[in-house]
Amino acid sequence: MKRLYHILLLCAFVLVQFACVQPETDVDVRHSAPPKVRVRRARVVAAGDLMQHKPQLDAARQADSVTYDFSPSFRYIAPYFRRADLAIVNLETTLSYRGPYTGYPAFCSPASLADAMYDMGVDVAALANNHCCDRSLRGIRSTTAILDSMKISRVGVYPDSLDYQSRNILYLKRCDIRFAIVNYTYGTNGIPVPRSTVVNLLDTVAIARDLKQIDRSEVDCVIAVVHWGNEYELKSNSIQRRQADFLRRNGVDVIFGSHPHVVQPAEIYPDGVVVYSLGNFVSNQRTVPRDGGLVATLDIEITDSLDSSGRTTRRTFDYDLTLTPVWVHLPDYAILPPEVGDTLTMSADSRMRYRRFMADTRRRLNL
Repeated sequence: MKRLYHILLLCAFVLVQFACVQPETDVDVRHSAPPKVRVRRARVVAAGDLMQHKPQLDAARQADSVTYDFSPSFRYIAPYFRRADLAIVNLETTLSYRGPYTGYPAFCSPASLADAMYDMGVDVAALANNHCCDRSLRGIRSTTAILDSMKISRVGVYPDSLDYQSRNILYLKRCDIRFAIVNYTYGTNGIPVPRSTVVNLLDTVAIARDLKQIDRSEVDCVIAVVHWGNEYELKSNSIQRRQADFLRRNGVDVIFGSHPHVVQPAEIYPDGVVVYSLGNFVSNQRTVPRDGGLVATLDIEITDSLDSSGRTTRRTFDYDLTLTPVWVHLPDYAILPPEVGDTLTMSADSRMRYRRFMADTRRRLNL
């Protein structure tokens, strides 16, 4: 009996000890809050050279010979831009309310092209390219004024120094992600930059100064739209790669390249993206691989770890890049993404050209 008593006493002691310890564990589990995180997402879409050769102007001219309608060019590709939070194109023509309207070598397009861009969903026109001075001072002033009237943001070319000072770095906020956009070109085809105007050139001293002005505590993503490289070369050259490395070292996260008129491969890093050339968005260049280009869709996800007071203690970035080949279909210069082009009725010659461009682009870019 005494032995049984001691056994029962020992069991009771163990139960009491367990009862004393267990609630403390429960309390810790119950009150330990999971880490607080904030996730921000935005989609950026970018396209290459938006050009207007003379046959494109002829195709857009209406029966009255005065008005122009460019919307047929963009009707199939517009959903890509409308679904984006931020949509960017390289506008490689000047704009004017009155003619004469011309194609290569001195581009000048009707103001209604900006209407079509707006309807498509373009947010930003990058203007620093080798054709931005094609109509000299008049062209720069009319282009910037027309874009402003359509509420399309612009970057890279400025009608005067005051405009340059206020717009040289374009700041935009989309879906709680803060962007800074800059734009540079290798040159202007030897055409002098008109007095009082500013064209951003690929000058490392000026670029470093610009990028140093960007407060990274107030900006999440820096995008550079760069007009560079050699025309019709299928791979980036050493100068492009050095310039890309320079931009990345100075704080640029995303680079969208233009000018070669053919697509060039992209590079994806843990902390950013470089697309060396998006090729032609729309043009009258009809030989493979100049008869199409890429639409880049970049999904950016930023995850902030927050402390108890809501301050960010850690920030991680995720860049998901999708490159969609697009081909230009005549007679209305419609830009065709694959989901349209694969089933659209077209002539045997057009079908052959379409398939050849798509196959060539996918093979070279491993799409």
